Amino acid sequence: MDYKKLADILFPDVTDTPEDIYAKYPKRELPEGAAVTRMAPSPTGFVHFGSMFPTITSERLAKQSGGVFYLRIEDTDAKREVEGGVEDIIETFRYYGIEFDEGATVDGDKGAYGPYRQRQRKDIYHVFAKELVLAGNAYPCFCTEEELADIHTQQEAQKANFGYYGQWAKWRDRSLEDIEAALAKGMPYVLRFRSQGSVEHKIKHTDLIKGDLELTENDIDHVLLKSDGIPTYHFAHVVDDRLMGTTHVVRGDEWLSTLPFHLQLFDTLGWKRPKYLHISPLMKMDGDSKRKLSKRKDPEAAMSFYRSEGYPVDAVYEYVMTTLNSNFEEWRRANKEASARDFKFSHKKMSVSGSLFDQDKLTDVSKNVISAMDADTVYEQVTAWAKDYDKELYDILTSDENRAKSIFAIGRGGNKPRKDLSAWKDVRDYVSIFYPTIFKAENTFPDNVKEASLVLSDFAKTYNENDDMDTWFSKIKEICVKYGYAEKTGDYKKEPEKYNGHIGDISSVIRVAVTGRTNSPDMYAVMQIIGREETLKRIDDAIEFLNR
Repeated sequence: MDYKKLADILFPDVTDTPEDIYAKYPKRELPEGAAVTRMAPSPTGFVHFGSMFPTITSERLAKQSGGVFYLRIEDTDAKREVEGGVEDIIETFRYYGIEFDEGATVDGDKGAYGPYRQRQRKDIYHVFAKELVLAGNAYPCFCTEEELADIHTQQEAQKANFGYYGQWAKWRDRSLEDIEAALAKGMPYVLRFRSQGSVEHKIKHTDLIKGDLELTENDIDHVLLKSDGIPTYHFAHVVDDRLMGTTHVVRGDEWLSTLPFHLQLFDTLGWKRPKYLHISPLMKMDGDSKRKLSKRKDPEAAMSFYRSEGYPVDAVYEYVMTTLNSNFEEWRRANKEASARDFKFSHKKMSVSGSLFDQDKLTDVSKNVISAMDADTVYEQVTAWAKDYDKELYDILTSDENRAKSIFAIGRGGNKPRKDLSAWKDVRDYVSIFYPTIFKAENTFPDNVKEASLVLSDFAKTYNENDDMDTWFSKIKEICVKYGYAEKTGDYKKEPEKYNGHIGDISSVIRVAVTGRTNSPDMYAVMQIIGREETLKRIDDAIEFLNR
């Protein structure tokens, strides 16, 4: 076979050599040990929550080592691409605080190693495809879809491995004359890799998460270029990772089955292999069994879910970090004020078997994150969320910024801040206590206080909005004594037979009347914010309810 002639026939317009391309992508000048990593999604649907795991892993490896983290759009599958998919990817990562040093942006590319969209790199791939043909490592295949389906059927009948290899690779050793004749007829073709591997052989590979692996060598003549000249993922990502200087590839372990082919491509092209980190898929419990978090079945699979529910960006990041590194929570307990991004992430602390999605855990993490915020931060983030997802709430909160911030300030600070909010969607119910237009009384008064309406009537008569907290509370104690309730819970516990109940019961009656619920922020602070008129109105409404 005259491989030079074949290469010239297949790629008549390719005049650049690999050396020409290398000159455009010089070796990066980075500190010793610096990692170059990438996030390389395909715009074929919404951004999956599971993608945050390789994304943050890649980001941490690069940032902590003084390296480079870039965004590459792998858009070679035009049939599956969704409209606006690229923009959604870029906006989602921006929203969640993932900062790329270079790569694709909404306005184009940022960085010297682009283009960062694979469809714009077609000419580059053809240079290396031609190089493979010149070396006898690639060839055109003119098999039709029907012929490939027939091969699959024969392999199934013979219980052979599926794929294009050996006796099934009909165009692997065809003559130049046959190829020229097919081209003259205008027959479409793909470019295939000529594998020298055998399933009889094993290769050894060390994955930075999975550890030492022994994999079956690749013997399949995989497609490198599709019939339209666009590369497959397998070929494109190898070329791009070499030219962009990628040192670490973090991806899902569904790619482990094709890893031998990818390593084979690096070796055949004479390139240094990057280090690979294969992450197990994010799982969830479904009854008594585990399954992958599904785009089709699980709303929480989409990153847009966390945004619409109002989970703070820092809470999502922190939850992912607790799942990625087993020692993160220990670090957090010792560094309560620090940013999660100050944590020293290590791929050595990552689970080999993968992670289990835990909604309750996320909720707890989010409560902790929100409870540590100051009132100004809460107000800023809530209103930003409500503007897109709850316009009525946005209008209520922004109508009086100071009032809203005074509400969010209740119970903040100190060693035990309140944890009423797990996400911004909870804010409407939480603040409804303070705004008459959305206030709803639950009227769940304690059953043991038979004198509830009298308690409320007495409280209303003595209530003075100018009282300090001690004076205000002393008046509640006086009501306790009047109706035979212990002023201190401890006294009641020592001698319960002496009392009808304790101060907590009396306070609960007032709390339900004023806040509408049994569990609320500090009752004194609530009354100060809603004012005398609204406080007394609610007490009157509660008395009317109790006297029905």
